Amino acid sequence: MQYREMTGGDKVSVLGFGCMRFQTNKDGSIKEDKASKQLLYAINNGVNYLDTAKIYHGGRSEPFVGKFLEENKLRDKVYIATKLSHWLLGEKKSMDMHFKEQLKDLRTDYIDYYLVHSLDGKSWAKLKELGVLKFLDKIRKQKKIRNVGFSFHGNIEHYYQIVDDYDWSFCQIQFNILDTDYQAGMKGYLYAVKKGLSVISMEPLRGGRLAQMPPDEVKKIYAGSGLKRTPAEWALRWVWNYQGIATLLSGMNQMKQIKENIRISNTALPGSMTREELQIIEKVTKVYKKLMKINCTGCMYCLPCPYNVAIPACFEYYNGYHLYNDEKYKNYYKNFLGDKAKASLCVNCGKCVPKCPQGLKIPELLKKVVKEFEGVN
Repeated sequence: MQYREMTGGDKVSVLGFGCMRFQTNKDGSIKEDKASKQLLYAINNGVNYLDTAKIYHGGRSEPFVGKFLEENKLRDKVYIATKLSHWLLGEKKSMDMHFKEQLKDLRTDYIDYYLVHSLDGKSWAKLKELGVLKFLDKIRKQKKIRNVGFSFHGNIEHYYQIVDDYDWSFCQIQFNILDTDYQAGMKGYLYAVKKGLSVISMEPLRGGRLAQMPPDEVKKIYAGSGLKRTPAEWALRWVWNYQGIATLLSGMNQMKQIKENIRISNTALPGSMTREELQIIEKVTKVYKKLMKINCTGCMYCLPCPYNVAIPACFEYYNGYHLYNDEKYKNYYKNFLGDKAKASLCVNCGKCVPKCPQGLKIPELLKKVVKEFEGVN
């Protein structure tokens, strides 16, 4: 495993384990035996950074991670990263209460990396009014958190403001071959490095999209390189090529994914990609941007929908149809979603819109799905 140094001096594995996409049972609970085996394998093979949040898996991720680390006596072997999910705060729940619950669920006395979750300009302004800066100062002074950072889903101007507003040690941004000009993007990465912040890449595979079997045009480009690499390897190597990326978060939930990612991490050194390889990535990026219609990463923050629309699945099938020009995605939509979770159940209530980290106008996009997959204008 390759390790890189964070601003505070910790040496973290370049491959971080994202605890948002564990395999689940039909009732939504985590398949704990399977997830435990996967986490144990990853840690035994050098992964030392685990990223979770209170909202992941409907509140089940933090308790599961805490239980796993305690039962396997691994707390001192890893760095725990979790987040202040500010939209969960209400009149009856303060930041202190939120944080105490997290410590209890994670069965620990301190958090190694604590992030203010999914910021944009509006949420940051509101949090400052609520006293988030004093709260962060307090728990850091109490040594209940070791490093303070933020994750970001907004425009670049607000990003600059947030970076400058506090003494952060790291930030977490969406950084992959498709998002260099989206949200913080490349400009945000360079600004953070300039300001001395460590950078963590989230969605390095765009919610797994970049690891899937690529469209024919992309296949031809990769094949023309003469290199035997999977699509995931190309995308991960691109992220790791940047020296300022301390670690990237992979939502690994299959052992083969974990093994492949660990293998790649051993040799994907900063600056190791050749000029020709980077040109291949540029060509691939242009194809994906041309074919992909909806920038959904499948994070499921938009769920549950009050009207039971399976929003991420609707967008997954819609994108799949356009990426691969394959009618089977229309059949998937009809057979798997049926009348119980289809896009036309949307009544434009808008509750999903503020929850979306990508800023998608979900009701409008669902109308496109309805028009093409259900034949309704």
